[in-house]
Amino acid sequence: MRRFFFLFVFCLALPVGSRAAVHNVRNYGAKGDGRTIDSPSINAAIHAAAKAGGGTVYFPAGTYASYSIRLESHISLFLEKGAVLLAAKPTATEGYDAPEPCPWDDYQDFGHSHWKNSLIWGIGLEDITIGGDGMIDGEGLLDGNYAVPEELRIKSKLGDLALPAGQGNKAISLKDCRGVTIRDLTFYRCGHFVLLATGVDNLNVHDLVIDSNRDGLDIDACKNVRVTGCLVNTPWDDGIVLKSSYALGYYRDVENVVISDCALSGYETGALLDGSRRLPEGPRAVNRLDRRAAGRIKFGTESSGGYKNVAITNCTFDLSGGVLLESMDGGDLEDVVISNLTMRRVVGAPLFIRLGARMRSPQGREIGHIRRVRISDINAVYDTPPYYGIIISGISGHPVEDISIRGLHVHAAGGLDPAAVPETVPEGEKKYPDPWMFGIMPAKGMFLRHVDGIALDDVRFTFDTPDSRPLVLQEDVLNLTVNQTIL
Repeated sequence: MRRFFFLFVFCLALPVGSRAAVHNVRNYGAKGDGRTIDSPSINAAIHAAAKAGGGTVYFPAGTYASYSIRLESHISLFLEKGAVLLAAKPTATEGYDAPEPCPWDDYQDFGHSHWKNSLIWGIGLEDITIGGDGMIDGEGLLDGNYAVPEELRIKSKLGDLALPAGQGNKAISLKDCRGVTIRDLTFYRCGHFVLLATGVDNLNVHDLVIDSNRDGLDIDACKNVRVTGCLVNTPWDDGIVLKSSYALGYYRDVENVVISDCALSGYETGALLDGSRRLPEGPRAVNRLDRRAAGRIKFGTESSGGYKNVAITNCTFDLSGGVLLESMDGGDLEDVVISNLTMRRVVGAPLFIRLGARMRSPQGREIGHIRRVRISDINAVYDTPPYYGIIISGISGHPVEDISIRGLHVHAAGGLDPAAVPETVPEGEKKYPDPWMFGIMPAKGMFLRHVDGIALDDVRFTFDTPDSRPLVLQEDVLNLTVNQTIL
C-alpha cells in the first residue's frame, strides 16, 4: 500500500487537470526486463500524456534499458521503488540522440554546450517533475575519461575531448525550461553530469542520493533555485557546481540560489550506496589524495555571466574538496553568504576564492569582480598533506573586494619541509582555477593576494606537526581588519 500512497501524494502535486492522467509505460510496450530497449515505449507514453494536456508517466518496478528520453511540458516521470531507468550501451546501429549544433561552443567545454546527447533531455519546456523512489543507473553513459579515435570524434571548437557518435554523457539535461522539480531519486554512475540545467528558472532539487563518476549537479545560468537535502558523492569532479556559461548565446547570471542541508563526499563511486565509504581507487587516486580535490561545492569555472544572491548553509564535506568561488571569464560574483559548514578529510583547500582573467567569452568582455562575500562558522579538519590552506587571490589591478570571514577553524597536518616551497607564487591569471594551480603555498594557514577589504574575526589554525612557514602571507592587500585572530 505504501507505494500507492506515495504515487497518490505525488499526483496530488500536479496541476488539477492532470491528476487523473497516469500513463504506465508498460501499457505502451515497455518490458522492464533490462535487455529490451524501452525508450521508444517511454517516449510514446510521454507524448500521449502531453497530448492529453499533461500527466504522470509511471514506471513500475523493473529495469528499463533506454537511450534518449525526450521530455515534453506538463509531464511528471515517476519511478516506483524497484524501478531502474538504465542508460543502455550504444550499439553499431542504436544509441543516444546526437548533440545538437551550438554556435557558441567556443566559450565553454563540449559537455556544457549540448543537451540532446543525454538519457533524459528537455528544451524550452515548463512544468516538469522527475521523481520517485527508484534509481537512474547511467551504466551506458560516458564520463569523459575515454579515448576516441580521431575519425569518430564529434569535436568542439575548443578542441576538448568530445563524444563518439551514438554516445551519451549526461543523465538529465534541461535547457530554457521553467518550473522543474527533481526529487527523491537515486543516481548511480551517471557519466559526465548527473544534471545539466542551463537557463532553467524555478528549479527545485530535493532529497537526491547521487553516487557518480564526475559532476553531480551543474546549475548553469539558472534563476530561483533550491537544492536541499541531497547526498552527493563524486570522487572525480564537482559535487554541486554553479556555472554561468555562454552556452545560451548571451550573458545570463546565476541568481537567487539556496543550497542547504547537503552532504558532499569523494568516496569511490558506489561507496556511498554500499555504505563502505572506501577511498577512491585506480590510477587517478594517487594525485587526487594528496593534492587534487573533488566532491566539492564550486562556483565556476564557466563564468561568462555572473553569480548573484546565493546562500549556502548547513552542509557537510567528507574526503572532498571544500568551497571554491571563482570568476575567470568576466562575470561578477557578488552578494554570497556561506555559513555553518563542517569538513573532514579535506583534500585541496577548504576555501578558495579566485578572480582571474582567462576570458573565455566573446571579445570585448571585461574582467569581472568578486565582492560582498560573507563566510561564517566553518570547521575544517584538514588531515591531508598541508599544501594549500586558505587561498584568496585576485589579479593585479583587479582585487577581490569586501570579504568577511568569521568563525573559521582549520586543523591542518603541518610539518611541511620549507625546501619544498617555491620561491614565488605564480600569478597564473589565465590558468584553470584550482588550488593546485599556484603550487605549494608559502603560508601554512592563509595566502592573501590582490585583495581590497577583508575582515577576519575568530579565525584559527591548529596543526598536528610544527610548520615553519608563516601563518598568513599577504601580497597587495588593502584594508585588512583583524579581530580575535592571531596572524
